[in-house]
Amino acid sequence: MALLERIQKDMAEAMKAKDEARLNAIRMLKAALMKHKVDTMKELDEVEELKVLNTVIKQRKESAEVFRQNGRLEQAAAEEAELKVIEAYLPAAATEEEIEAAISAALAETGVSSARQMGVVMKAVQAKLAGKRVDGKALSEKVRSKLQA
Repeated sequence: MALLERIQKDMAEAMKAKDEARLNAIRMLKAALMKHKVDTMKELDEVEELKVLNTVIKQRKESAEVFRQNGRLEQAAAEEAELKVIEAYLPAAATEEEIEAAISAALAETGVSSARQMGVVMKAVQAKLAGKRVDGKALSEKVRSKLQA
């Protein structure tokens, strides 16, 4: 089932259950997906949907952090609740073994040994891990440590 269809079905279920917090999170997610679809003027594929989901998740994490820093714990909790709802739509996260294998394969393919060419390796690793959920910051740190070793 396509992500937008699944979101529409879940939205109807949340309305019936009168679950306002979940309904708001799902509506926000649907709006983000539809905006991206309109902006790009083409149908969303899995990779594009994943990019939008990751962007929305990053926004929620940053918002929660800012609310916490400013002592607004109620809003931070609301952002984190939305985050949990959105994360349910993400594909499975890549395992450590998959990440290590992708990094090793990318290093072997590209032949890069300098941290200056890290972008080439990152692009190759991300291509190998397409369709899996990966934290880009953690991934870049792992690649950097492999290149410096």
